[in-house]
Amino acid sequence: ITVLRGAWGSQPFDFHGEHYRIAGAATVKPPDPPPEIFFGGASPAAERVAARHADVYLTWGETPGQVAERIDRMRTLADEAQRQLRFGIRLHVISRDTSEEAWAVTDRMLDAMSDDVIALAQSQFLSAESVGQRRMAALHGGSRENLVVSPNLWAGFGLVRSGAGTALVGSHREVADRIAEYHRLGIDHFILSGQPHLEEAYWFGEGVFPLLRGDGLI
Repeated sequence: ITVLRGAWGSQPFDFHGEHYRIAGAATVKPPDPPPEIFFGGASPAAERVAARHADVYLTWGETPGQVAERIDRMRTLADEAQRQLRFGIRLHVISRDTSEEAWAVTDRMLDAMSDDVIALAQSQFLSAESVGQRRMAALHGGSRENLVVSPNLWAGFGLVRSGAGTALVGSHREVADRIAEYHRLGIDHFILSGQPHLEEAYWFGEGVFPLLRGDGLI
């Protein structure tokens, strides 16, 4: 990241570190303004890098309590580095006109996940070196039971999908309220997705966006 930022400068950049030797790094047209660096990682080493170099620290969709604890720790690390961080979160979304409709979607998704596929995925996740992946797996323990790990937060994606494994699920109002809750904790950036992508984007755009706008969040 140091080299990247240096190459974005107006003068050729030299760097001599443990792993990299750079002489005269430059870009043909330096970006103005330079892009912000979004950085994620749950290990202590990754947190230290983020505190020293990132503009926005990203976390996967853990419970509000876990996210609050992470933000507090990252703010302390950033203070020690005499820097300030902003925060983002990565989540899936299943938003419908009613809560019942939204949770029915999770039931259909869960029915389509075979026990063999879940077992194979979980064996791979549990052996992963990624601290973040292990934290995602710990939310559900590989079990179909108790996948609602916090109000409107469903961990079912994480049974078969690596990386971001949780979804905000509920009525448009409930999803908007959960987004507002994370925002109050300090989250400014929300990286959201859904399956199928286009259809879920319409559900969210038509149902949740107006509520967020009315709440003064966008």
